[in-house]
Amino acid sequence: MTHFEPSPEPTIHARTLYTGRIIRLEVHTVRLPDGRTGERELVFHPGAVAILALKDDRVLLVRQFRKALERETWEIPAGKLEPEEDPLAAAKRELLEETGYTASTWHKRGFFYTAPGFCDEGIHLYSAQGLSFLLQQPDADEFLSVHALTREEAQAAVRDGRIIDAKTLLALAWWHPETFSKLT
Repeated sequence: MTHFEPSPEPTIHARTLYTGRIIRLEVHTVRLPDGRTGERELVFHPGAVAILALKDDRVLLVRQFRKALERETWEIPAGKLEPEEDPLAAAKRELLEETGYTASTWHKRGFFYTAPGFCDEGIHLYSAQGLSFLLQQPDADEFLSVHALTREEAQAAVRDGRIIDAKTLLALAWWHPETFSKLT
């Protein structure tokens, strides 16, 4: 069998299947490295922010129902970027909306893609400290509760399956690498 080095896959034709409020779904016919054609199902997303909000050595998590999973999850506050929105401004907005808190100290911790095999969603991860409570202002279609967990409580939530999403697991591993890098 002949192997080819990874290389760009030029799009020959693109077809939009769906454009919604959050995502756009397209099918691209591409030229493969060996000259054949193939199809790629792609999801385009405006990007998002996620916040590791720390208060008195506790992490703030939001508990909410996720329809795609048909279950409740515990996650760090997060939300999508608006067109041309500055990621830090979006992080501040999302922290206030979802938890009711503002923060005096912000640090950019990184940027990552959620599922590069089919989606271009990238998440800007921030940490926020020096929290002050104002008023929780969730979006009209958001129903969530806020919880402040110690490291041990967060570790138990990972083990028992309450915390299952990648952005939260990554943020927890950054927060306490010696604890969360050892979880299985």
